[in-house]
Amino acid sequence: MNIALRFINRSNDCGNSEVVLFQRDVIPEFSEFAIAWRVIRYCGRDCIHPFTYSTDVEIALGDDHGNFSPRVPASNGTRLTVAAHPSGRPRLASSPEGTVHSDIEVVNQLGRGAVNVNAFVAGRLIAAKSAVAPGQKAVFRFAPMLWIGVGSQIEEGRALASAVISSANTPLELGTIASADIVMTGGGGGENARAFQFELENVLRL
Repeated sequence: MNIALRFINRSNDCGNSEVVLFQRDVIPEFSEFAIAWRVIRYCGRDCIHPFTYSTDVEIALGDDHGNFSPRVPASNGTRLTVAAHPSGRPRLASSPEGTVHSDIEVVNQLGRGAVNVNAFVAGRLIAAKSAVAPGQKAVFRFAPMLWIGVGSQIEEGRALASAVISSANTPLELGTIASADIVMTGGGGGENARAFQFELENVLRL
């Protein structure tokens, strides 16, 4: 399901800050970091940046050279396996064991060789599990929620610094929403400076 969103800058920042949106895996691993799903730059005061968030997830394998396998749709409860293609490259396939309870599972059934498992939402990388060894599995569990905050030197598709994650503490619950505006206020300098705040407005629910 696609959710139509519009970011609106009503802050005193005038478009100098980078606004990042990301998703936190419900069952994160200690070694994994949140990934910048979308970064909004140079959006001036009273300007609008429209985009789409999707509750549909796609899974693809990746390697350290920037290559990706074809993406496979994966809803909650999907179990996929990683097996060897006749070409020798790993490939994703549906598991004969059927579905799982609520997670997305990707099991590495290769005889040898670790794989990187990537999750995409609306065509953009939103989460990744690296170096999944044979016999191990990558597990994703997503809630329909985005987190938003302000940072600098953020690159889409890359892991976020811990300082950005700790400061980006505003959740946007999207579970029953068809469209909404995300309005940013605050900012500024000197004695009048205020913390950035984000609110959902003009919400159209399902």
